[in-house]
Amino acid sequence: MTRMAPLLEVIDRYHFPNPPATLEEVESFEQRVGWRLDSELRSFYLRCNGAELFRRPDSPYRFRPLSRVLRARADMRGEDSDEWGPASWYVIADLHESDCVIVDVGASQHGCYPIIDGFHEADLGSADCRRIADSFAEFLEKALSSGGKKFWLGPPDAEEGGS
Repeated sequence: MTRMAPLLEVIDRYHFPNPPATLEEVESFEQRVGWRLDSELRSFYLRCNGAELFRRPDSPYRFRPLSRVLRARADMRGEDSDEWGPASWYVIADLHESDCVIVDVGASQHGCYPIIDGFHEADLGSADCRRIADSFAEFLEKALSSGGKKFWLGPPDAEEGGS
């Protein structure tokens, strides 16, 4: 059993997955963007072509279908230019307040792409956009156990000095 299998079961059982992408849709996506999904992202999209976690009026995690996975600088800044960030960054999920989750397809480690916090005030490609998981499975595992919070920010009390 892969690391993704139990995570995908949790999404199926407790969250709100879209119908799966077909193999043809995955291959068409890969041709369009010029890179291949890593095994974790491929497993996700072949099981659910996007999903909402913790559905409520403003779902905290909305994973995009393949048709809406776009280069981050074009999606977030409206221009696909090197001055607006790396060409290897793609938005795979939307978060609260116009923030997003980015996959860096130019930095594969052990066959997995790292995940980056793409908050809307950040200069894409700068230290403001930090790595929040070494792989999609790691990100998904932490997101599913977060209760709908941005797990990489820590508890609210930690930012305010605690009580």
